[in-house]
Amino acid sequence: MNLHEYQGKEILASYGVKIQRGQIAQTIEEAIAKYEEVTAMSGNNVVVVKAQIHAGGRGKGGGVKLAKNLDELKEHAGNILGMMLKTPQTPGGINGPGKLVSKILIAEDSYAPDFDACKEYYVSIMLDRERKQNVIIYSTEGGMNIEEVAEKTPHLVHKEHIHPTLGMQGYQARKIAFNLGLSGAAFKDMTKFISNLYKAFVGSDASLFEINPCLKSANDEIIAVDTKVSIDENALFRHPDLEAMRDKSEEDPTEVEAKEYGLNYVNLDGNVGCMVNGAGLAMATMDIIKLSGGSPANFLDVGGTADAQRVEQAFRIILRDPEVKAILINIFGGIVRCDRVAQGVVDAYKNIGDIKIPIIVRLQGTNAEIAKELIDKSGLEVMSAIQLQEAADIVKSVLG
Repeated sequence: MNLHEYQGKEILASYGVKIQRGQIAQTIEEAIAKYEEVTAMSGNNVVVVKAQIHAGGRGKGGGVKLAKNLDELKEHAGNILGMMLKTPQTPGGINGPGKLVSKILIAEDSYAPDFDACKEYYVSIMLDRERKQNVIIYSTEGGMNIEEVAEKTPHLVHKEHIHPTLGMQGYQARKIAFNLGLSGAAFKDMTKFISNLYKAFVGSDASLFEINPCLKSANDEIIAVDTKVSIDENALFRHPDLEAMRDKSEEDPTEVEAKEYGLNYVNLDGNVGCMVNGAGLAMATMDIIKLSGGSPANFLDVGGTADAQRVEQAFRIILRDPEVKAILINIFGGIVRCDRVAQGVVDAYKNIGDIKIPIIVRLQGTNAEIAKELIDKSGLEVMSAIQLQEAADIVKSVLG
């Protein structure tokens, strides 16, 4: 679950991480009021107006502006609120429709009083699945595209793996500060910053904390100027306060609807719709579709307790994608009964009507024979298969 910048900063602040302070606004009138609050708090009339959407590259798209006075604040707030902000990370990239900006952050100028005395760094924490350890990735080249930095100057990107049992050790935080070239008060503040940042990452069950830029101010304070935070959805039952931060307007509406029906759905760019029970089988199904010359249009796990209604809803969601040229249903009946899935297929055909794309069904396991009989007697134009490779071959043939 992705969070907005201001929400991520709230988490960081609760763990003692210094942040660029600010106030959220949804109208120009609110922006004016928040401007007065922020400038009174910072003692500086300069603020930063930041669009709040779930995407990076906001500055390049015109979603981050510096306001040196109230008049500039009004101008920037009026331009940013309601705009369709396009960045390389919004749907379709810079040529896509963009994302509607409904909130802005009025933030203090963390670079005052001496911009030239400041230095930007990059710091992130995520899971290294290969090492099965959390890893802190950091660089002296903050404020830039870290992928580009890693490609062109890999020696400037450092990694520090954290032992899952021992946790973050003091020497590791000091090592990071040393590798970033810090000394004196800035060195001490960075070690504290890294330690608290890691506590926030673990304590919130996050899958990503990215601070870019992580700023050394003119006063040698280390500040999170921007933050990107993703929370592990599987751990949200432990964090009702974080789950309340979910902004569904920023998520794919189809994926949101799928969750409401108990479906695990992720939209992809392919041409073969997939309906499978179990994440492992779904991944295997997607692999074999790819190996057979097709491309999966989605990941869709109907779950182990799928009934006819859920299957029908899964059908409707898949069919909304105009790029889908065929649907492969691959069900192994362990907990789920194949006849329930088959009934869902039949019901979907009858209720949706006029399904013009080929449907390939592979049902194995509990009540598979009954399921096959249901489909055979339905009179539907459904192609059945016994082996997964056979189903993939049929998909290949129908796609031409």
